[in-house]
Amino acid sequence: MADVPMYVTSEYSSSERRITPSWSIAQLKTKMEPITGIPPSSQRITLKTLTNETIPIEAADEETTYLQHYPLAPYAEFQIIDLRPPSARPNFNAAGVEKYVMPEEQYEKKTDSVLAWKKAQKLGRFDPNAPSHEQAKIAAFAKEVEQRGIGVGKRCRVGGEDTRRGVVKYVGEVKEIPGSVGAWIGVHLDEPVGKNDGSIGGTRYWGEESQLKHGVFVRPDRVEVGDFPVVDDLEDMEEI
Repeated sequence: MADVPMYVTSEYSSSERRITPSWSIAQLKTKMEPITGIPPSSQRITLKTLTNETIPIEAADEETTYLQHYPLAPYAEFQIIDLRPPSARPNFNAAGVEKYVMPEEQYEKKTDSVLAWKKAQKLGRFDPNAPSHEQAKIAAFAKEVEQRGIGVGKRCRVGGEDTRRGVVKYVGEVKEIPGSVGAWIGVHLDEPVGKNDGSIGGTRYWGEESQLKHGVFVRPDRVEVGDFPVVDDLEDMEEI
């Protein structure tokens, strides 16, 4: 399973890392220690998706629970929270230290920098095949939409949760989500447990402005189309 480029943030650091979905939660915490300075036993990890969903990365047995069971996506974010009391944390306060910023022209001339390494390895914007990689992502999302039979107007549920049933209202790209390509699925949930009202970043994809958050944008693999009627909370009361 291919590695996924993701952001890793903590109180002390922020960086881009490649995450392997076959890692267990315990392995992830071990690998995060030298990056964040937080011991595994003091870490609480959450996954912040591209649609700003926050998903706890935790399990009763973290040795045998693997990251592939979570909706990892390129440039989503792992937030590493330090559970130690403030008195037990290292003091990285550098507010009074004058910072040195190397001129960009000088940095580009260095041969031992991250930039030089990326150029040598043809990574990121230096990868001549980058456009083809992007097209492959777009094609993969389109195939997922087709295989799952996702279409506007179809009933569905999101994330396998019956409390998040609704109607597909939009299928396509959402330019307002930074760093994303390929199809997103806009769902109007039956209950106001979403993230928006059908608009995002000032662009309206369906419906009218509302204070109730019935809308959510998710990737195709989070949507299950089928016979999911509106849940009637009063149905069980008919025989009381």
